[in-house]
Amino acid sequence: MGSLGTNPASSAAFAADAHAFQPLNADDVRSYLLKSVDFIYDYYKTVESLPVLPGVEPGYLLRLLQSAAPNASAPFDIAMKELREAVVPGTTHWASPNFFAFFPSTNSAAAIAGELIASAMNTVGFTWQANPAATEMEVLALDWLAQLLRLPTNFMNRTNAGRSTGGGVILGTTSEAMLVTLVAARDAALRRSGSIGVAGITRLTVYAADQTHSTFFKACRLAGFDPANIKSIPTGAETDYAIDPAKLLEIMQADVDAGLVPTYICVTVGTTSSNAVDPVGDVADVAARYNAWVHVDAAYAGSACICPEFRHHLDGVERVDSISMSPHKWLMTCLDCTCLWVRDTHRLTDSLETNPEYLKNDASESGVVTDLKDMQVGVGRRFRGLKLWMVMRTYGAAKLQEHIRSDVAMAKMFEDSVRADDRFEVVVPRNFALVCFRIKPRGAMTEEDADEANRELMERLNKTGKAYLAHTVIGGKFVLRFAVGSSLQEERHVRSAWELIKKKTTEIIKAEM
Repeated sequence: MGSLGTNPASSAAFAADAHAFQPLNADDVRSYLLKSVDFIYDYYKTVESLPVLPGVEPGYLLRLLQSAAPNASAPFDIAMKELREAVVPGTTHWASPNFFAFFPSTNSAAAIAGELIASAMNTVGFTWQANPAATEMEVLALDWLAQLLRLPTNFMNRTNAGRSTGGGVILGTTSEAMLVTLVAARDAALRRSGSIGVAGITRLTVYAADQTHSTFFKACRLAGFDPANIKSIPTGAETDYAIDPAKLLEIMQADVDAGLVPTYICVTVGTTSSNAVDPVGDVADVAARYNAWVHVDAAYAGSACICPEFRHHLDGVERVDSISMSPHKWLMTCLDCTCLWVRDTHRLTDSLETNPEYLKNDASESGVVTDLKDMQVGVGRRFRGLKLWMVMRTYGAAKLQEHIRSDVAMAKMFEDSVRADDRFEVVVPRNFALVCFRIKPRGAMTEEDADEANRELMERLNKTGKAYLAHTVIGGKFVLRFAVGSSLQEERHVRSAWELIKKKTTEIIKAEM
């Protein structure tokens, strides 16, 4: 099929009448952006009424849009028409206030504006000289956020005493933060063990709880660690699925006794499945015995730690080597934005630095600046710091804390409703704004029957288009995850979702009778 609403004749006429190609014609920029802003305005005003999960089949878009790239130009309105008629109906609406799956992907007017301006400037700030403002804005935004999190000053780029040994960088995702710190820890361990080149890499071991995000295990493989030396520490209900430092110590000592070299431990504050919180300080104490690198993954829950009542989850952070969190999850800053802080930036740059002739300049050679290209995998980098700075500059700490507290209060309200209905159980204690619950076995219902009932409940809920929930498995049980936090969410949306859950549960139970 051809493009929706495309008239080849009118497109040809449009191309013939066009003047010399000017893709950044100022009038076109204004016209296109105004139309895009109108689209965004309408989208946010109506997204609540759209099905959260689209009812499309794989390959649907190829049947609606032309399969070959167009040769002739076309009015921008045609692209906008196809966006509305073909793309929007196939979109899972993460912006919907009825989205309760995974973790939220928050956004805000300030972040959108920052992203728009950064995209328009389109700078490539691989070195300070390539864009001084982009580098210094990133440094400033990271230091501001570190202050809100009350991180030790040696994680900041600048302190009252001047430049520190530590600092930060904004990356795309937690996967990148894990990968670059794994590489730095790997190289440091190889040097400590006297390895010639990478010959000793087969002796290096890394550790994480079995609840750690799967991206950690992927990053370990990318960093060259032997899969046999990637240790997944079993967790259980007795620790609310957080890592047990005593068990970690036992496994690490056994590895040392076997001639292996403990190298890296990933600690999670807010695991994906259940929001479990690993004990940061206790794990850091264990790691110190073996001089192993400790990284804290606080991708989701780190945002909550700007509130004093949640900051204790980071206690002991002064003894870790690195920490990352993602404002694009819960701090109103659109994708992609993951903040990584390290106690010693040289440990990263020693492994990741590149210095080709064409990038050499006086500022870099002076040692006064850190070129952020040397704290990431690639060289090119976007102006991510602008949107994060605009969010903090526009809303301030008080409004961001209010946002976190409101989400947590709504999650507690939902948890209380679940606990008050004897058909359900809350599987693990609620941390932050995630509730893990399920229909519990009753009468002759087995655990297998309960799993099937919960799977059916999730499918029925999601098919309505009025809510979207995801699942996990905790302690061998199929569990529904209810994550509060979408930027447009209000108490009425949580209450409406609970009413829908009760209705669909009643339908399932009646069908079994």
